[in-house]
Amino acid sequence: MKLATIGIIAKPHPDEILPVVPQLLAWLKQRHIRVLYDNETARCLKTSDGVPREQLPGQVELVIVLGGDGTLLAAARVTHEHNVPILGVNLGSLGFLTEITLDEMYPVLEDILADRHKIDRRRMLEAGIVRAGETTAHYRALNDVVLHKAALARMIDYAVEVDNVFVSMFRADGLIVSTPTGSTAYSLAAGGPILFPSLDAFLITPICPHMLTNRPLVIPGNAQIEVKLKSAKDSVYVTVDGQVGLELHEKDILRVAKSDYYIQLIVSPQRDYFQVLRSKLRWGEGRSRG
Repeated sequence: MKLATIGIIAKPHPDEILPVVPQLLAWLKQRHIRVLYDNETARCLKTSDGVPREQLPGQVELVIVLGGDGTLLAAARVTHEHNVPILGVNLGSLGFLTEITLDEMYPVLEDILADRHKIDRRRMLEAGIVRAGETTAHYRALNDVVLHKAALARMIDYAVEVDNVFVSMFRADGLIVSTPTGSTAYSLAAGGPILFPSLDAFLITPICPHMLTNRPLVIPGNAQIEVKLKSAKDSVYVTVDGQVGLELHEKDILRVAKSDYYIQLIVSPQRDYFQVLRSKLRWGEGRSRG
């Protein structure tokens, strides 16, 4: 891959990025690659030459994300329209999305420059909030859209339809609609299954349902999902990728469909998806293989 300019979006914690970014800048400068970083990263570096995060992807050929999965999700919201590959480097333990370790960062960058890298394409979802017949908010998510109650609130009643066909009433603390990528996020904690990232599917997972027979549901990726909020005596919120959202009103409707946009994730050539799962979920610890 020919790289003239690389962007850096980092976790805004100076104690974590200061040991990493200066050396990375020097490495890239030696290879005559220009570097831009967002304002949050610039503040951590105590410099004023950052750019607004939403403007950065349109000026670079690659975005390096330094942090964890949350940092990458924030970066995905501003990169997806530009079709810019993301190299997610985890500053702590291995992540589901930021699966490149610090030790692997420079070898993987060398592979990118030599066109030996591997890219996973992860489809996003589109979510709209309909209120009184009008779409009042629109979001794109890489992981999930979550309807959830406020702390200590009562259970919420949701009516779920798929392709205009009634599925069920769900009485629960909340409801998660996730992509296969998001199946290892909040949905997994709520008892949902793990979906292989390349599957064309959605996952609907109730959070602490009133009836134990309300189980997670996998549906085709070309389906249109509609969730109607039936009772809202207490505050109910919609949250997108765990980071942005708004409070809902009674009778609001959440509509979800697959997006035309993908995120391009550069992945480790030395590690497959099942190795990531084994590492993160500690599968088989204490047992020998074979």
